[in-house]
Amino acid sequence: MSNENAMFDDEFDIEFDDTAESEGGGNDLIGQLTGAPVDAPYKDVEQGVVVPPMNNFHGGDPAIPAISVLAFHEKNSTRDMMEKVAHDRRMINTTVEIHDGGIPAAIEHLAHNPTPNLLIVESSAQTPVMIQQIDDLAANCEEGVQVMVVGEMNDISLYRQLVARGVSEYLVPPVEPVQMVRSISTLFTDPDAPFVGKSISVIGSKGGVGSSTIAHNLAWALAENAMVNTSLVDLDLSFGTTSLDFNHETQQTIADALLSPDRTDDAVISRLLAKATDRLSLFTAPASVNQIMDIDSQSYSMVIEGVRRLMPFVVLDLPHGWSDWIYNTLVTSDEVILVCQPDLASLRNGKNMIDQLKSQRPNDNPPKLIINMAGVPKRPEIPVKDFAAAIEVEPEIILPFDPQLFGTASNKGQMISETDPQSKPSQAIDHLASLLSGRETVQTKKSFLKKLLGK
Repeated sequence: MSNENAMFDDEFDIEFDDTAESEGGGNDLIGQLTGAPVDAPYKDVEQGVVVPPMNNFHGGDPAIPAISVLAFHEKNSTRDMMEKVAHDRRMINTTVEIHDGGIPAAIEHLAHNPTPNLLIVESSAQTPVMIQQIDDLAANCEEGVQVMVVGEMNDISLYRQLVARGVSEYLVPPVEPVQMVRSISTLFTDPDAPFVGKSISVIGSKGGVGSSTIAHNLAWALAENAMVNTSLVDLDLSFGTTSLDFNHETQQTIADALLSPDRTDDAVISRLLAKATDRLSLFTAPASVNQIMDIDSQSYSMVIEGVRRLMPFVVLDLPHGWSDWIYNTLVTSDEVILVCQPDLASLRNGKNMIDQLKSQRPNDNPPKLIINMAGVPKRPEIPVKDFAAAIEVEPEIILPFDPQLFGTASNKGQMISETDPQSKPSQAIDHLASLLSGRETVQTKKSFLKKLLGK
């Protein structure tokens, strides 16, 4: 990502205090990370009047069913691609075997072994030879097998001949792993299955970095400014603040669903969701320490998937921690947002989390980095340029320390977009909502009555 896409500290008139730099110099971690702040422009988000339809929005990516896959490649590049596909998070239920030799090797293998659910073969042969090989392959395949061919020729006549022989898909290199995964998903996902929304997990690198504030304002921006139906799910069962931030108390919370996931169908989840606006629904947390709830990871997955069947966008407000269910939620999310402060603890924790998620999500976007509360007076901070270089992810947005704006919004039970829609933090959150939704954002104008009431 280029620096043009980020909103940087110099636009917020922030002066970093580097006086706490260690005297250890280059051998000290603080000494290595401190330096001049990055010099890059703030990018304004276009504020349109007409909101265009979402472009190429296909929702979230569901897990592919438990199928067996056999792949026969000719080139090393195709083998490498298939190895990445085999380790993709959406392929967790599948078994994948990868062999050398292309179509001839597939024919030989299937002559003595059972047919898989999906057969992927690569061929660089000319059209007549490839067609003959496909006919020979068909003689060794059981009925119902799906066949994908990776070939070199972008030829519509060849494609039609392959389809006439029962080939399900024909791909021409270069083929990206995520393209292959989605092609497989198209073949094996029930077309009548419910729509699955896009899940966006928001988590902090440590406690107190404001990840819940970011999650809540992002959900609001998606719903009210990008104008897409969105659900905010507060998963901090003991200390969640969704009901406070939205001034929306409910008797029923997400704990009701998590404690009985088997009985929580779409209709039940729909009743448990509280409407904050016409487009934004809330799944609040009980925010009580009266009961310690030991809930297994599968229950969280079932409830989250239930919400995704109802909403195009689902923002998951995750507590700071590292347990099975948090880790699984992050790995299986369509997008991950990591909130940090420009300090050493955030850098260490954030780097560890990003490296782990990159390794487990090789075909997905890396976690999006947000630096929050930058420029706290008299607090030594790591300059943004050096923070980004060390963590190896450029920040999408940088939010300044602005206790007046965020405090006022919190006391009123509002989002910052309601309190001051023209502020830099409001525009930054809108920018993030635009990136995630593919839609321009438009600020909702206050009515005259609301202005009089100060709402």
